[in-house]
Amino acid sequence: MTTLPDTEINLVRDEKGEVTLYIGDVQAMQGWERSLMWRSADLLCERGGEFLEVGLGLGYSALRIAGRADTYRHTVVEKHPKVIELFREANPDVPATLEIVEADFFDYVETLRPESYDGVFFDPELPKAIFEDRARLDAFMPKVVRALRPGGTFVPMFSLDGDVPDAATCTASAATILERYLRFFDRVVVERQPYHAYTTTAYTPSTRGDAFILCFTKD
Repeated sequence: MTTLPDTEINLVRDEKGEVTLYIGDVQAMQGWERSLMWRSADLLCERGGEFLEVGLGLGYSALRIAGRADTYRHTVVEKHPKVIELFREANPDVPATLEIVEADFFDYVETLRPESYDGVFFDPELPKAIFEDRARLDAFMPKVVRALRPGGTFVPMFSLDGDVPDAATCTASAATILERYLRFFDRVVVERQPYHAYTTTAYTPSTRGDAFILCFTKD
């Protein structure tokens, strides 16, 4: 799971001001997601503490989590150095609580200490086959849960209502997210939020609809 030398990563802002982060030819993240990322971060961090995030993207959730008064440390694991570079160019002044680690999370998870985090936000850009690999999920999720303190939270990328297009890599329905992660946790809160994507967005069922943020809790 290393970054290939020829993986092209670009941050594009068009004439409308719409922002897209491309990893290869995949729309990894777009600017319209900001409000959903902020709300996901707020649900993750309701009780404050120390947090871990997998996948930096445009950094909306990273800055939201690290900027909270009750966050004393936030570590983001990002395997693409170019994504980190683009984030630092756009955000030269970041909260002192924010640490960005260049690493592959599937390696980094082996270093996590038991009960060391109050929340984990999991939103990396990965090939669809990785997300659908049940054996891989069964191998790494128990290590994530072990790293959470009692009462700790786990928030994956928001899910969407409707048929997810083939162009989507990590996007899934709420039912799929529940089936994927609920068996590892004791409780889940599901919150519905409206979304308004770009007309150029390739990974949503529509330009408007309902998104669902799922916050799992370890009791």
